[in-house]
Amino acid sequence: MTPLRADGPTGARVVVLSNALGTTAELWDAQLPALGDYRVVRYEHPPRDSVAALGFDLLGALDAAGIGRFSFCGVSLGGMVGLQLALDAPDRLERLVLVATAARFGEPEEWRAKAALVRERGMEAVADEALEKWLTPRFANRDRFRTMQLGYDAEHYARGLEAIGGFDVRDRLSDVGAPTLALVGSADEATPPEDARLIADGIPDAALEVVPDAAHLPNVEQPEVVNAAVLRHLRALD
Repeated sequence: MTPLRADGPTGARVVVLSNALGTTAELWDAQLPALGDYRVVRYEHPPRDSVAALGFDLLGALDAAGIGRFSFCGVSLGGMVGLQLALDAPDRLERLVLVATAARFGEPEEWRAKAALVRERGMEAVADEALEKWLTPRFANRDRFRTMQLGYDAEHYARGLEAIGGFDVRDRLSDVGAPTLALVGSADEATPPEDARLIADGIPDAALEVVPDAAHLPNVEQPEVVNAAVLRHLRALD
């Protein structure tokens, strides 16, 4: 079962943070101080080859921890898990934040080919390409995230790529009932603003915010902007 890491006051509203493939829970370091009034739950994606399986696994871990309803904020693959939970367990989700996320990421064949490449040549084959999409050239501490990527088990990563390739909920967006905020970096080439617009247009009453001067990890490059947007969305419950 997926191990959970919890920070913040016991009994406070729960916010689950779900990271991008190739990153660890440290992706959220800049968000923790801003979310200090919440019970913040972080975790690492287990090796599963479908987003539905990732969501099922996470729900099991939350059940075991006695967590009922929660808000959810996910980046990239993490956001896909959030969309899956909003569809499969709508009674559990209070509010949803989707960062650098798409209802479908390209063609499945592309992801299967990349998974095969990783299995054959390891993480070195994709780390630099991923880094160029994750962060704009202006971001200084790139080595930290390259190290994060290279520390991933290749088979684990390949299965995550296959999960991404098999995900497509474009025709189900109107079924998402949780109040939703879509955030996207203005320079995101992996999930460009038009992908976030499709989500915001498809989910009833969803909001969209474009984060300036950020690529695929806007919570890393522009933490103050992202933190403020996330808190506005979460505090609508208070």
